[in-house]
Amino acid sequence: MIERKAVRQHILDTAQPIVGSKGFSAVGLNEVLQAARVPKGSFYHYFASKDAFGEALLEDYFDRYLEQMQHTFSGAEPESEKLLAYWRQWTDNQTAHDCSGKCLAVKLGAEVADLSEAMRQVLDRGTARIIECLTGALTRGQAQGSLQLQQPCEPLATQLYALWLGASVMAKITRSAVPFNHALAMSQQALGTSSSIFI
Repeated sequence: MIERKAVRQHILDTAQPIVGSKGFSAVGLNEVLQAARVPKGSFYHYFASKDAFGEALLEDYFDRYLEQMQHTFSGAEPESEKLLAYWRQWTDNQTAHDCSGKCLAVKLGAEVADLSEAMRQVLDRGTARIIECLTGALTRGQAQGSLQLQQPCEPLATQLYALWLGASVMAKITRSAVPFNHALAMSQQALGTSSSIFI
């Protein structure tokens, strides 16, 4: 059982940078299995279908993303600094040449939402978890006085996440980090913090 779980995770780990680079539909199972050095016939021991594989890939991605996000928002620093660190990580991941750090929510959101209801639901749950984490950070920051918010925390968290998703798409289109500069400036304005462009 332990070995089977390890092989399943190895397939997911191998697939993420490939799917992050090419998208879900463009990647065949053979490509993933060859890269993972797993026999094709054994794939269905771990996943019932390609869609089930896609669900597992997204669930694994969001689990890791939330773990990293929670680490970023731990510690004694003001929430304003933690939010800047989070957006710095976001920008670094999205502008990196290595596809392994790319956001699968950005890459696959529009693609698979219309192809697979099950995968859309995983995306919906995953993004809801991210927004919940952001809401917590905003709530703590407002309580400690490091953030000066002009609207309720949950709607603001939703708007900020959508802003950064949009910036990621625009950065792909323009092949420029400028959209992240704009997103940062707008985010800091919404948080009532001083503007500090670090990109």
